[in-house]
Amino acid sequence: QVQLVESGGGLVQAGESLKLSCAGSGSILSINTMGWYRQAPGKTRELVARITRGGTTVYADSVKGRFTISRDNAKKTVDLQMNNLKPTDTAVYYCNFNCNVNVGYGLANRDYWGQGTQVTVSS
Repeated sequence: QVQLVESGGGLVQAGESLKLSCAGSGSILSINTMGWYRQAPGKTRELVARITRGGTTVYADSVKGRFTISRDNAKKTVDLQMNNLKPTDTAVYYCNFNCNVNVGYGLANRDYWGQGTQVTVSS
């Protein structure tokens, strides 16, 4: 069974930095795309950043120039370095892996999610 474990959330003041990490384990044959999503109070879930197997990245306009996503394929981890944090970054952050896995009937492509980690930025 595939499991993603997140770490690195917390409470910081505006202008400070945090680094989120996510580690995958279990029956993962390969990981296609890794990403970070967030959901703020009263808002829908939104993509923050994603990175492909080859290293191509996509960022939400609101975080461009401040956040950096990176991955380590050998370790099955993805990080999100968040600099110059703003109160509007306050949300629960979730990591996501799109994986190729071995299931009972053969191979399958599945999305897996972390448990979520709270990031709170005070003004």
